[in-house]
Amino acid sequence: MTMSLTPAPKSTDAEGRFGDLYWVDEYPAITESDDELRAFVARAELPVLLASLAAALRDTSILEPGLVPPLPPMGPYLEMHGGMTPAQQERAREVGLAGLQRLRDDGIRSVDVLPQEMADEILAWFTGGRSHDAGYAGQLKHELDLAPDKNGQADWNFDDIAEGREFEVLIVGAGISGIAAAWRLQEAGLPFTWIEGAHRTGGTWWKNNYPGVRLDTPTYGYSFSFAQRTDWPHQFAQGHEVLEYLEEVFTRAGWNDDTVEFGTKLLKAEFDEASGTWLATTLTDGKETTRRFQAIMTGVGQLDHPMIPEWPGQDTFRGAQMHSQEWNHDVDLAGKRVAVIGTGASAYQIVPAIADEVSELYVFQRSAPWMLPAATYHDLVGESAEWLHAKVPHYGHWFRLWVTAGGIDGRLHIAKAEDGWTGAPASVSRANEDFRQAITERYEQQYEGRPDLLDVAIPNYPPSAKRMLRDNGVWAAALRKPHTRVISNGLVEFTPDGLITGDGEKLDVDVVIYATGFRPSDYLDPIEIVGRGGLEIHDYWGGDAKAFAGITVPNFPNLFMLLGPNTGGVVAGGLHFMIERAAEYAVKAIRELIVRDAKALDLKQDALDRHIAWVDEGNYAMTWGQPYVKTWYKNRFNRVSQVWPYRTSEYWLVTEQVNENDYEFLK
Repeated sequence: MTMSLTPAPKSTDAEGRFGDLYWVDEYPAITESDDELRAFVARAELPVLLASLAAALRDTSILEPGLVPPLPPMGPYLEMHGGMTPAQQERAREVGLAGLQRLRDDGIRSVDVLPQEMADEILAWFTGGRSHDAGYAGQLKHELDLAPDKNGQADWNFDDIAEGREFEVLIVGAGISGIAAAWRLQEAGLPFTWIEGAHRTGGTWWKNNYPGVRLDTPTYGYSFSFAQRTDWPHQFAQGHEVLEYLEEVFTRAGWNDDTVEFGTKLLKAEFDEASGTWLATTLTDGKETTRRFQAIMTGVGQLDHPMIPEWPGQDTFRGAQMHSQEWNHDVDLAGKRVAVIGTGASAYQIVPAIADEVSELYVFQRSAPWMLPAATYHDLVGESAEWLHAKVPHYGHWFRLWVTAGGIDGRLHIAKAEDGWTGAPASVSRANEDFRQAITERYEQQYEGRPDLLDVAIPNYPPSAKRMLRDNGVWAAALRKPHTRVISNGLVEFTPDGLITGDGEKLDVDVVIYATGFRPSDYLDPIEIVGRGGLEIHDYWGGDAKAFAGITVPNFPNLFMLLGPNTGGVVAGGLHFMIERAAEYAVKAIRELIVRDAKALDLKQDALDRHIAWVDEGNYAMTWGQPYVKTWYKNRFNRVSQVWPYRTSEYWLVTEQVNENDYEFLK
């Protein structure tokens, strides 16, 4: 069965505050029999079903107090239905079936924005009372179309407050961050020029097209709050599906190839203190152009600069070499002897995808990955889920909110270090150790009869110190193949025909694949950005990039970064949420300087220092912040410069308003 909808634009109020590019005005009629409905209920995520029914029926009595989902902390395995007991599940299915029958019999096919009291009541039940927390509620309402106080879109318009003032923003990048920036600026009526160095939109999702590429986070949590697609085919979307989504968002937003200056790179931006503007030098088709802008928003990404280590003899190798982000599809791997260097996220997807194609497979591992059990990692959404998303009004939106709510706390409790814990460096707390033991038991099952592989499969660092991967068994299966070898004693040299391992063994190799990651600490490279007093931003950072909420930097007025330092979520959070909030904060900051008749606003150094001290304190208390842990989350100063260590709801609070005391307003 295939279910699909052609969403119609949402009807909005006069302010257009409830816009969603995928809003559906009317859902197909439910015509199924009671037995068919019962089968769909049996496979539904029950808290999601009951919340969507309460909203559609405008009846919160179905949200019985005894059915509040317990929402226990996440462990190694995901608990369905928010940890509901079997008795709760049985009752919830009875209530759910009755609700679907009412939808069918009453012909209810659409839902409008909820009354405030009802929205709050449903959210309180849905989250076990957690929505009474300001940041928690704020984040959920940022994501919920049906909330009358959904936040995110500016509640003002540039033409209404600027009185003919010239103000234009330069957006750099047309990936996820650039799209978020352009949408939020467009909503506020702020003029912008948009550039992208590549030939198309999509950012990392067109650049990374290696075999097996897909999300390692649930698909429904990987979308914009203003573009909530609900008919995803896979539970963890394939790479091309994410790219197609971004392209469709681009089109639905009313943009086209003329909206973005593709093939245009930002070479240099220099702040002119006299006028309070930025002079931006761009390069297009070999021609440099300098233009003036009142503000700059950068959306150049964190994981964009491939990191390829250097070894002796590398340039003498006669075979093919490629980084995962620079995949050469002209290279035929069939029957080839292939070496994959690295065992991180991209290797985890590449190795199983090519294992049956190659004749010999050498996997060079420096450190083993911890992996979260995810039996459905390669699975389709399924027919029952397709039906629920297609026919129950806004089930898909509530399901997306369910994923979002789960990510606010995520597995932070597993990553938090316990004072006085004696199990280091293998683990950092009782919860961390319990997680370690549970995953180790899974490894023992996967590598049964292969003690050689088990020895190298179990990491020697605490769980969550590095990015955890999704495990549905394909990695272990690929390593167990007779033509696969795991090399854990290092790579010391290339030869024209192969590689030499750490113990001196020569391997004949046809193709080398670098799954060696990126240089995430190199923010804004290679752009030259010169701020007040002629200070260049990379000189200011000195290799240790810092920004308030990852967005603003002292001495660089009206420069706003999206997905900047310390905004990555690794055991909790959501990429799109962090990016959107940064864009929204930038829009708020622009409003502040306009209404104050200022040319620009510049973050004060003491405001940054206070913020970074708080962020560092949080990171030092986590697995990845321990002094004995080596992880790419840290820069060369051993400071964690990539990760946000708190709930994402804390980021909502930090970015909810621009504190005037944190900034100098330049007149």
